[in-house]
Amino acid sequence: MFQTNRSTGLTSEAEQISEDQAEVTDAGEYRCPICLDTFTNKQQLCCKHEFCFECLEQSVKIRGPQCPVCKKTFGMMEGDQPDGEMKWRHILTSLPGFPDCGTIEISYWIPGGVQTQKHPNPGRPFSGTQRIAYLPNNREGNDILKLLKRAFDQRLIFTVGVSRTTGAADTVTWNDVHHKTSMTGGPYRFGYPDSDYLKRVKEELKSKGIE
Repeated sequence: MFQTNRSTGLTSEAEQISEDQAEVTDAGEYRCPICLDTFTNKQQLCCKHEFCFECLEQSVKIRGPQCPVCKKTFGMMEGDQPDGEMKWRHILTSLPGFPDCGTIEISYWIPGGVQTQKHPNPGRPFSGTQRIAYLPNNREGNDILKLLKRAFDQRLIFTVGVSRTTGAADTVTWNDVHHKTSMTGGPYRFGYPDSDYLKRVKEELKSKGIE
């Protein structure tokens, strides 16, 4: 569908793009900040940044509906997470750093299956996963739970790829929304206490258009 050419090839400059990269041509028009050439079928996003249609289309294919300049999401992002279930329950035990409020225990189940065209190796089987994660059962924790449910429904919590912990290929892995999979042990054991975790996970979700 896409060809690597002047209008669709994402240059290395595009990876560190900034608003001041839009240069003025001799005709007084601005250049596309992705291909760094005169606009072709110019498109303006709600954030007012402008791009060639094909450059923006290629960027959406790689990064999702997110402005390449300011990273603002301009549409509902949907991932490639396979079908599965997300459930949760409340337990009385409190997490370190969040006394006297109990805990939200989240259970994810993604069964194995066959990869689709959205995945790295279409037609090949992938192995599933079961994960448990924890949030404090306070107002902020419940707000984040709602955001995680939206992200799960938009197929953004998991993906299919190579596991960073085991190196196994063709398996369900986290998709850059970090979870606390242990109640204790601190950040190095993916647990609590971790004073910045709730803020970080909200930022990760925001980067995917979930806020």
